[in-house]
Amino acid sequence: MHPDRTSSPSLGSARPGGPPSRFPVPVDAALRAAGWQPGRWDIKQAEIWADALREHVSPAGHRHAVFPAAVEVWAEFGGLHIAPTGPGRQIAPVSLHLDPLHGLHMARTLADLGRALDTEVCPLGAETESAALLALDTEGRAYVLDHTGDWYLGPDIDQALAVLVAGMEPVRLTAG
Repeated sequence: MHPDRTSSPSLGSARPGGPPSRFPVPVDAALRAAGWQPGRWDIKQAEIWADALREHVSPAGHRHAVFPAAVEVWAEFGGLHIAPTGPGRQIAPVSLHLDPLHGLHMARTLADLGRALDTEVCPLGAETESAALLALDTEGRAYVLDHTGDWYLGPDIDQALAVLVAGMEPVRLTAG
């Protein structure tokens, strides 16, 4: 599977009255309203999630992959309820709950996606309204899986959040 086109949202806009942010202004505002700030790091909670995912085995014997890239993202953003305000650039922005346990019972689905991408994939959270599953791979690339297909959000969590919160259209993964 691969993205059927490329997309590169701009990152790193200046915050009004403050130093430059690593996120565009609307994304930075939504993250801060959710309780995020630069330097946020809750490794204890990230390890609790990692242990819960590692210990879970589906009835058919599927297990979750857990790897450093995901644990680091959970430590910085885990637990946040992000509710964007304002219109999206191309599509409606989505509200998010960044809790990997939203994907606890999706081990097989994530393993299947990982095989298709030739990597491992684990859960990140969910879109609040649609329950679409957010996921990360071993390189930190981000994806969303919903009833319409699998989507590539970007090469890292920063771009993924920009796509989702700013309402940019993600890239559909296609076979081939």
